[in-house]
Amino acid sequence: MSRGSGRAATPALAVAAFQPNALTLARRWRRMSKKQLAVHTGVTAAAVSQYELGQARPSAGVLGRLALALALPVEFFAAGFPTPATPGHAHFRSLRVTTQAERDQALAFGEIAWRVIDVLQRYIHLPQLRLPQLDLPEPATTADIEGAAIEARAAFGLGDGPIPHVTRLLESQGIIVLTLPDASDRVDAFSHWYGQRPFIFASPGKNDKARSRMDAAHELGHLLLHHDAEPGSQILERQATTFASQFLAPTNRLRDELPGRLDFDRLHELKRHWGMSLKALIYRGHTMGVYRDHTYRRGMSLLAEWGYPEPGDLGPREAPSIARQAVRLLASEGIHLDALVTRSAMPIELLEAVVAADTESPFGDWTDTLNPPN
Repeated sequence: MSRGSGRAATPALAVAAFQPNALTLARRWRRMSKKQLAVHTGVTAAAVSQYELGQARPSAGVLGRLALALALPVEFFAAGFPTPATPGHAHFRSLRVTTQAERDQALAFGEIAWRVIDVLQRYIHLPQLRLPQLDLPEPATTADIEGAAIEARAAFGLGDGPIPHVTRLLESQGIIVLTLPDASDRVDAFSHWYGQRPFIFASPGKNDKARSRMDAAHELGHLLLHHDAEPGSQILERQATTFASQFLAPTNRLRDELPGRLDFDRLHELKRHWGMSLKALIYRGHTMGVYRDHTYRRGMSLLAEWGYPEPGDLGPREAPSIARQAVRLLASEGIHLDALVTRSAMPIELLEAVVAADTESPFGDWTDTLNPPN
C-alpha cells in the first residue's frame, strides 16, 4: 500500500507491500536477534535475513506470526514509510557503557519517532529548521569551540544572559526533542538526523533540570560541530561539553560572577541563575583559571561526598513539548489518536511513547480529549 492510503486489511494484502526495512526496524526496537525472532515464528534465521534483505517475502501466515512476535500490527510492515535518510552518525554519550543491541533499539525508536513526526507534519506545520552553519578549523582549539558557541547564541538571537528554557529554544529552531522510553534507560542522551530534521533524545533516567539543560546543549554541539565525524571519540565529547558550557553561560559574564573561593552560597545563586549544576560551575571556574587545581579538586571532592542529586535541586528536567502540543492541537480540530494510529500503522501505546513528554504522566489530565468515545 502507499503512504496515507489507509491500513492494509489482512496479512495477505500486507505481503504484497511488504517492506524489508520495516522488519529490521521492528526487530531492533524489540531488541531481538534474528535467531530469537526465527524461534518465535517457526522459520530459520536465514529466512529472517532474506526477508530483511528483500531477497524473499514472508507468506501471509509467517507475516502474521512475525507481527505477533514483535507486538506490531501487520500494517506496520507495509505502511509505505521509506527508511529515512540519516546523514552523519548518531552521537551516543553512553557509547562505552551500552551494548550494540541497546544502541540499535534507541536508533530504532528514533526511526519510529520520525514516522510519528512525519505523520504529524501532514496535518500541521512544525517550526522551520533554522540552524547556523558553523565552520571549524582542523584541528579546532578550545577557543574555536567557545567561539562557535557564542556564534550559535548570536544566530539564535540570544544575548549574553541565561537561557530560560534550552529545550524550548531548540524546538523553536526546528530540532525535534523527545524523551526516550523507559526501555532505553541505559542509553544516555544522543542526537541524530532522521530525514530533513535533527532529533535529540533525552534520557528518561535524568530527572534533573540542570543536567537536562547541559545534555540538550551538549547534543546541539554535536549537531552543529560534528556533522561527519565518527562518534565515540573523547575529543568530540570534550568539544561538545566545551560548546555546551559556553552556550549556557558565556565566559565574559560568568568569569566576573564566579566567587574567587568555594563560596557555595554564591555558587547556589549562580546555579539558579544560569540553570547549571554546581559541578559544571566549578569545572568552568577551573577552565577559566578562577580556581586553581587544589580548589577545583576540593570542590569536586565535596560534591562527590554529598552525592547525587547534588544540593540545591532546580526541579524536574526540561521536558520537550512539540509532539504533545501537536497532538493536543489536532485533537482540538477533531483529529484524534485513532487517526494518527491509522496513518502511522503502529499500536497506540507505541505512538504514546513517542508523544509522551515525560514518563510519569504521558498525557496528563487530557487523555480523554484525544480519543473519541466508541
